[in-house]
Amino acid sequence: MEKLFEKLTNQMMEAIESGLSLALHNKNPEVHPLHVVWGLITNTNTVLNQAFNKMGVDKTAIELEIKSAVDNLPKVDNITKESIRIGRELIQSLQNAEALATRFGDKYIAVDTWLIANLDSFKDTIGKYVDIFELKKTLEAIRGDKKIESKSADENLDALNKYGIDLTAKARAGELDPVIGRDEEINRMTQILIRKTKNNPILLGEPGVGKTALVEGLAQRIVKKEVPTSLQNRRIIALDMTALIAGAKYRGEFEDRLKAVVDEVKANPDVILFIDEIHTIVGAGASEGSMDAANILKPALARGELRTIGATTLKEYRKYFEKDAALQRRFQPVMVNEPSVNEAIRILRGLKERLEAHHQVLIKDEALVAAAKLTDRYISDRFLPDKAIDAIDEAAAEIRMQIESEPFELAKIKREIEQLMVEKEALQLEIESSSNKEKIQKRLQEIEKELANLEEEKRKLESKFEEEKRVLKSIAETKEEIEKLKTQAEIAKREGDFTKAAEIEYGKIVELRKKVEELEKKWEEMQKEGTLLKNAVDEEAVADVVSKWTGIPVSKMLQSELEKILHIEDELKKWVVGQDEAIKAVARAIKRNKAGLGDPNRPIGSFMFLGPTGVGKTETAKTLARFLFDDEKAMIRFDMSEYMDKISVSKLIGAAPGYVGYEEGGQLTEAVRRRPYSVILFDEIEKAHPDVFNILLQVLDDGRLTDNKGVTVDFKNTIIILTSNIASDIIMEIKDPEARKEAVWAELKRRMKPEFLNRLDDVVVFNPLGKEQVKEIVEILLRKIKARLAERDIDLELSENAKDFIAEVGFDPVFGARPLKRAMAEVIEDTLAELILEGKVKDGDKIEFDIDGDFVVVKSNGQEVGRYHK
Repeated sequence: MEKLFEKLTNQMMEAIESGLSLALHNKNPEVHPLHVVWGLITNTNTVLNQAFNKMGVDKTAIELEIKSAVDNLPKVDNITKESIRIGRELIQSLQNAEALATRFGDKYIAVDTWLIANLDSFKDTIGKYVDIFELKKTLEAIRGDKKIESKSADENLDALNKYGIDLTAKARAGELDPVIGRDEEINRMTQILIRKTKNNPILLGEPGVGKTALVEGLAQRIVKKEVPTSLQNRRIIALDMTALIAGAKYRGEFEDRLKAVVDEVKANPDVILFIDEIHTIVGAGASEGSMDAANILKPALARGELRTIGATTLKEYRKYFEKDAALQRRFQPVMVNEPSVNEAIRILRGLKERLEAHHQVLIKDEALVAAAKLTDRYISDRFLPDKAIDAIDEAAAEIRMQIESEPFELAKIKREIEQLMVEKEALQLEIESSSNKEKIQKRLQEIEKELANLEEEKRKLESKFEEEKRVLKSIAETKEEIEKLKTQAEIAKREGDFTKAAEIEYGKIVELRKKVEELEKKWEEMQKEGTLLKNAVDEEAVADVVSKWTGIPVSKMLQSELEKILHIEDELKKWVVGQDEAIKAVARAIKRNKAGLGDPNRPIGSFMFLGPTGVGKTETAKTLARFLFDDEKAMIRFDMSEYMDKISVSKLIGAAPGYVGYEEGGQLTEAVRRRPYSVILFDEIEKAHPDVFNILLQVLDDGRLTDNKGVTVDFKNTIIILTSNIASDIIMEIKDPEARKEAVWAELKRRMKPEFLNRLDDVVVFNPLGKEQVKEIVEILLRKIKARLAERDIDLELSENAKDFIAEVGFDPVFGARPLKRAMAEVIEDTLAELILEGKVKDGDKIEFDIDGDFVVVKSNGQEVGRYHK
């Protein structure tokens, strides 16, 4: 008997072990064939279940019948696993299977062999619900002409169904999304497939450009018979590499599975194998002394026995395929390029109805246009149409979630009711012991009135909410029904039943579309009166999604670019004083770019700010970041004194392979990748090593930079500002603007290369500050201090004399506005800090600073609280 058990495959042994467990649970002293069948039915991966699926049999009734038959078997008490025996009937059934396995030429006894040999004995159980003869035929069809030569061989029966997905069957059932455009690529793929030799196309393109969708498009064409005769009635099976590798514990198991797939494809010439991410087959399943998947496929590919479509990225193709010339020459490349924005919009319009039916919302055309344009403009590290589809999908999911959630207005009223109920209960407890019963009684009456009003309002809102949900649900369900009918019409046309197709298209669908129109008209009328729910994905919803992905505020994306930029000079002048010419130069360059007259492949603007220290160069950069990106932190600052030697240049783009810090990436490239919409400030650029300028040439000219890992970082949405103290002495000495500009340019040309200067949008000269400008800066600094004090509800005012005094103390033509900050800190901030700590100034006070002779006087709420000598 041991020899008999050694001949059993893994699945057959598992079925007997499952039967043993059932016998133990059921207190049966012997394992019967019924126990084994139970084990086969409960394991979904067995050939018996595959046969039931092919025959369209519901196994629930069979399970119950077998369980009932098992319950009728003899039982004993105090049974243990060791005491259970293999029954005489089971041994006989295994001997029958052994004899049949010998006839089949099998080395091992497989599950299907055991079933075919013994199915006649299950006429009273399985035979009640399934024709035993038909079940045998189905099991034989699944086996085909395969031999069971290993213990795991029966796991690979019907390998194509187990490890593949039939795309043509999905297309026939209408489960695939429509493929818009891409005719050229599909025709090229078709042309390669009908060749006599080397008929294996490989689709090459960036992630998300639509490689898999092309194969789905071909599957749809095959179903519609829109392909050459030699490709008609073919099946495209997508190979699931994960399923192939998963659970392959023992050496040779993976190879067995793949060989089973290859053998089935050879035996079925109508099958075209599709391997997505085909680079994963190189090295897949390889271990010491075994071949990888690619080498198993090569002989069949070379002989033309295996027709395969592959898909991978250019990077992976170069990495894996170009190194393996034998594998590369078996495939014909088909380039799949990223579609243009207009092509992406057409693709989105083709997917619109499917997305609407899935999310049960309306998608406006403006949303489709916005998705393509905004993702193309703001998401540079992904590709169309994938990123645009994702944006629409996410926006629709957000709207759907809002429809299914409680409206804000209703939730707010419920919270108000809860608060009033809590207050009412507290007052009712308090009223007995309170001396002010009348006041509490009056408040309780007020609460009752408020609750009555809120309950009425809540009832109306709930009624309105339910009505709106009902209308939207009807629209969604009707659209979903239309989609189902469209699929039925397509199937009817393919089957030649044009009468049925006409009834659906010109009868049922027309009626349902009228119903949708009526419901949408009703919804429009409801919207005019004001609705609680929003059922449409519009431009704003898409912008909100892109905003979440990129961190750009929605208002900035939806606001007209022209309208936004028109205010740039006024905004800069609020924070930067005395530099009107500089501000105009910056504004002009940015306006050119935003009006579309600038180069779209370069940064928004690139400027060199020249001038002595403390005149507002860095402040201008900060204000630009705050205005354009709504965040001062959107300024990435590099102190170029840290990049004075040749080696430190690698810090910007990352260390070379093999060096310390390679994995960390470059400081510049990583900062821009994380925040692509920013102002980049290179402070004191004249101190940088000459090699830094070579890197910046690429950024200024092409708007991109490649880091140490070969990843291209996009600088097209950045503003680049270089500050320098070059010619500061000239700026201070020469008063005439024209003469000063000439002298500055002469000095710049002497110190910097002409090709670098030519790539800048403008060189901006900042003027030295005068006393009048310093007083204006006092106002700006005062606004910042007031903003900080406002958090403590402290109001601060300075008299004109106090402002003049600070301006005078803080004015230094050489150091600019920096001494002014120190003066403000000493006179205002230090004094206030001392008074707050002494308790003389408290939250909510109104503080005034004034000058009285040689003293600075501080008043709080009109009362003097401090007097300090100048």
